[in-house]
Amino acid sequence: MPNASDIMTKDPFTVSPQTSVRDLALLLAEKNYSGAPVLDQDGKLVGVVTSSDLIYQRKKLHMPTVFTLFDAIIPLGGLHEVDEQMEKMLGRNVADIMSPNPVTVTEQTSMEDIATIMTEGHKHMIPVMRGDKLVGVVDRWDVLRTIVREEKE
Repeated sequence: MPNASDIMTKDPFTVSPQTSVRDLALLLAEKNYSGAPVLDQDGKLVGVVTSSDLIYQRKKLHMPTVFTLFDAIIPLGGLHEVDEQMEKMLGRNVADIMSPNPVTVTEQTSMEDIATIMTEGHKHMIPVMRGDKLVGVVDRWDVLRTIVREEKE
């Protein structure tokens, strides 16, 4: 079975936390990418941002259910969740909308393990690391292309 180094995209397209949401959308659309690793000024992986994060900004705000008791409004569910939703929906740069501390794999991680991480963790793209250095990414298209190639053999 292939591993990450066999199917990954080497030298992946990356963005910084300061990249504007508008520029990110233009770059992803122009290059037809589903997302990008986010690297800080030292080249350290600090997050992942995907087209889903951009789409999230257009969703309806989910307000918690509330009830009133003696003229007090009591939320069922956290107002903290609403704050997080609002922050992401109003985000102006990648740092505001990215997923920090992403799940990563090594070059030796099997495609089967990658597929499991993607499906169970709802991940579209996984950074591939060699120590603390980003060496590639595996996205759903990489896995799909490998499956198709294996079926032909």
